[in-house]
Amino acid sequence: MPRCVVLRAHGLGELLTAVPALRALRQGIPDHEIVLATPRTLVPVARLTGAVDDVVHHPGSGPLGWDGPPPELAVDLHGAGPPSKGALLALRPGRLVAFAGSAPDGRWVPGPPWREDEHEVHRWCRLVQGLGLVADPTDLRLDPPAGVVPAAGPGPVVIHPGASSAARRWPADRFAQVAAWASRFAPVALTGSRSDRRLCEEVRRRASLPEDSVLAGRTDALDLAGLVAAARLVICGDTGVAHLAAAYARPSVILCGPSPPGLCTPPVDGPQLVLYRGDPGDRRSRDRHSASPDPRLLRITVHDVIEAAISLLWQRPSPVRESYRSHALPPSDPA
Repeated sequence: MPRCVVLRAHGLGELLTAVPALRALRQGIPDHEIVLATPRTLVPVARLTGAVDDVVHHPGSGPLGWDGPPPELAVDLHGAGPPSKGALLALRPGRLVAFAGSAPDGRWVPGPPWREDEHEVHRWCRLVQGLGLVADPTDLRLDPPAGVVPAAGPGPVVIHPGASSAARRWPADRFAQVAAWASRFAPVALTGSRSDRRLCEEVRRRASLPEDSVLAGRTDALDLAGLVAAARLVICGDTGVAHLAAAYARPSVILCGPSPPGLCTPPVDGPQLVLYRGDPGDRRSRDRHSASPDPRLLRITVHDVIEAAISLLWQRPSPVRESYRSHALPPSDPA
């Protein structure tokens, strides 16, 4: 059977934005075995897409650990730079599908042009459409893990306070106030990686939640998917958990900043509200790696988040909900 090797070795959110492109490959070349190269921690979630036949571990840099014959097709869903092209060209594929650019050895790889202002989902759909495939950018849903019924019962409120940089982390005391409010009507689950455990413990203590509320460092990607699939509500920053909530169509409030919404946040086709207090015309932020929360994030208040959550859960009219149509909240002084 001919093989197609696909490289997408980033984080959870990045994997989920590539799901429509992966499904287009699965449907468009049914005679191929599709092998996805992605980090080991994401292998269970990759299998939930139903779009891949096999998954191999790749940490995101360096050569692929491939000992099979050259694949007939290699697809670069990783980026536009030379490293990912080089990793796939080393497999000696019959054809490489990638955005136009140079390989590490300087040779030019033809392909469609990279567009900085393009949403991730549409970017990868456009790339595979160059193969004559039909890609549906709304095809983002995931199968739930075995034994999990999405939104069965009342479900917990999942709060994910962590983010990859301090600039993207809303303050712990504000998450605690939201968690204390949510605990009045549902159990609260505080999720995150092992490195987020201290942050989640701080939120738990400030909110006076039980010790077993902290699940940070205690769940793998499959556990997290199951938890989100059954959640009553998800509250998080612009992280992979936001994309999980979209994949399971769970009501979610996404706190966006410093980067504006529109390029990486989940597409607006479900019960999600993105809160952002920057200029709606912003495209990229230069402060994504600041050592403190970005001012645009700090302008989102506890009241904003609770108002958005109430709007989603009980379908009440909300100024916050209406303002989402422009991807920005109305001007406000920092809390």
